[in-house]
Amino acid sequence: MGVAACACCAARAQALASAVSPLHPRRREARRGSVTATPPVRAPLPPKRLLLLLNDAPFFVTHRLSIALAARAVGFEVHVGVPFEPRAVELIKGAGIVVHDIPLRRGARAVAGELRLLQAYWRLIGELKPDIVHAVTMKPVLYGGLVARLRKVPAVVHAVTGLGYLFLIGGPLAWVQRTLVLALYRAALGHPNARAIFQNPDDLDLFLRHRVVDRGITVMIRGCGVDTREFPYTPEPPGPPLVLFPARIIGDKGVREFVAAAGALKAQGAEARFRLLGRTDPDNPTNVTEAEVRAWEEEGIVEWRGFSTEMPIELALSHIVVMPSYREGLPRVLIEAASVGRAIVTTDVPGCREVVRDGDNGLLVPVRDAAALAAAIKRLLEDKKLRADMGARGRARVMAEFSVEGFVADSLAVYGDVLQDDQPAPAAA
Repeated sequence: MGVAACACCAARAQALASAVSPLHPRRREARRGSVTATPPVRAPLPPKRLLLLLNDAPFFVTHRLSIALAARAVGFEVHVGVPFEPRAVELIKGAGIVVHDIPLRRGARAVAGELRLLQAYWRLIGELKPDIVHAVTMKPVLYGGLVARLRKVPAVVHAVTGLGYLFLIGGPLAWVQRTLVLALYRAALGHPNARAIFQNPDDLDLFLRHRVVDRGITVMIRGCGVDTREFPYTPEPPGPPLVLFPARIIGDKGVREFVAAAGALKAQGAEARFRLLGRTDPDNPTNVTEAEVRAWEEEGIVEWRGFSTEMPIELALSHIVVMPSYREGLPRVLIEAASVGRAIVTTDVPGCREVVRDGDNGLLVPVRDAAALAAAIKRLLEDKKLRADMGARGRARVMAEFSVEGFVADSLAVYGDVLQDDQPAPAAA
């Protein structure tokens, strides 16, 4: 979803916030889909100041505004620190959230830029004195978490939303960089009163294996939920099948494997269209240039629509959704595709396999395997009933496991949990 469509998102999030039940502490075990029994609800918490730190304002609107509004509805004073993007910031402010500009550039690694980011977090947290900091994505978790620890913020929530490029490549330099990043995570997550949210068990297992985090503070919340009213179940449209790749045009999303599979299927006579729906990302080390994408178009392999602000419509126009990513936290776009009722082809990697069960609501293929990807797409192209059955099962699973209402309730429960841990124990009678 793009910023131009986010006014609707903000309105839906506001409506959701008004329906959220009062905040209560509910502990979740760090296991796939498991929840412990809810303890008795304690006395209502006094108003607290919440600071959310993210790397992108449009991402905040589409992925975390629902939490911010729900937190405000139950009494929090809510602030967000993000790099300014005018349209997104206007929506955030219009929703009653205080916005602070943060000089953060995704993908940038210059020392001066990192120091400016640390300085900005140090100043903001020092001046604001939040009761709780919720950091989302790598740099806010690493740097915001370190500053929150040094500034002695009473409570911190970290959201590990994926591990990124460094955890996909080999070689001695990458090993050194990963070791350094894990050490920074260890320091950031070492706050004495923190919770660490993970989106898939593979990322959690990696952190536990490297002793980056204590299991006792970990929480599993799969993804950030989808508003199933915004992404309603929609029957397939008539006409030749449209195979949709709805992701950034970068190597790590498997775009080259998608193009190779499309070329192979067209060479076999497949009567289908193959569409790329996403933007290039020059800040990403695996970015595909616009010239390369245009060359694929000129060869007649794919059509490129660029970035779209109308994802519900784009998904409804498709017949099959394909994203052969190398690794994910938990890809929201696949949940959106399942909500619309589309069969999915994706890779058997962390994050993707949390959304798609092989043979149930889609097909899983090996990573970096264009031939296997082509075979899976061909199977779905040739079987309309299989697509419909998988789409129906995907919709049912989203309704049961990936609703935005569940995501908001789980997130507020984490806030209540960590803030209760910050309260002094009652005096003995």
